[in-house]
Amino acid sequence: MRLLFSCLFLVSFFNSFAQEVKPEIKPIVKIDSLYREDQFYFSVTYNLLLNGPTGLKQNKFSAGVSAGFLRDMPINKDRTIAIAAGFGLSYQNFYQNFTVSKSADGTNVYNVSSYSDIGSNRYKQYSVDVPIEFRWRNSTYESYKFWRIYSGVKMSYIFSDKSILKDGDASYKVSNNKDINQFQYGVYVSAGYNTWNVYCYYGLNGLFDKSVKTVSGENVQMSAMNIGLIFYIL
Repeated sequence: MRLLFSCLFLVSFFNSFAQEVKPEIKPIVKIDSLYREDQFYFSVTYNLLLNGPTGLKQNKFSAGVSAGFLRDMPINKDRTIAIAAGFGLSYQNFYQNFTVSKSADGTNVYNVSSYSDIGSNRYKQYSVDVPIEFRWRNSTYESYKFWRIYSGVKMSYIFSDKSILKDGDASYKVSNNKDINQFQYGVYVSAGYNTWNVYCYYGLNGLFDKSVKTVSGENVQMSAMNIGLIFYIL
């Protein structure tokens, strides 16, 4: 009987010891080394009008916002260089003294007015955007925080626009102006670290058709420039 108890004790001791020294099996975490920086983006900008007719001035804060998605396509082994294409929507707002009114026969009249002669004047537009960009970043598959420089071209289609003028005696609203260049294109660059990045867009074609002139006969060749911040969200 004493021998039986001794055997049971030894079996129990070795079983407990074996359980204590049993190595822990950790789950295998797979890291995707073939990552892509597909991203949603959101930008907030201050809008400028360049190459405007004589006397053009802007007042208040002309703001713009845009949002969309970019598909990333790496072209080198380290995946630090890529091409991206996307789709987005933009809203642009301009406060300035370039006025659009109506003549007696209903045609558009363009002029640069003094702020003392107008109560308020603004132009706003909504567009569909297609950006195509060349990308450099020092990213790795282990980190989502990195430095970047993205540059490219953006093509836009203005699907809605409106000019609103209040000159004290009358008010004018011109929607979907036939003299607006609905197809816009320009170049842009964004640079920064992680989520926060500076952004600049420069329009390469005029906002209005080349045939548009002010009442003084000056050609209207205004183009847009947007400066601000762009945020990238994975």
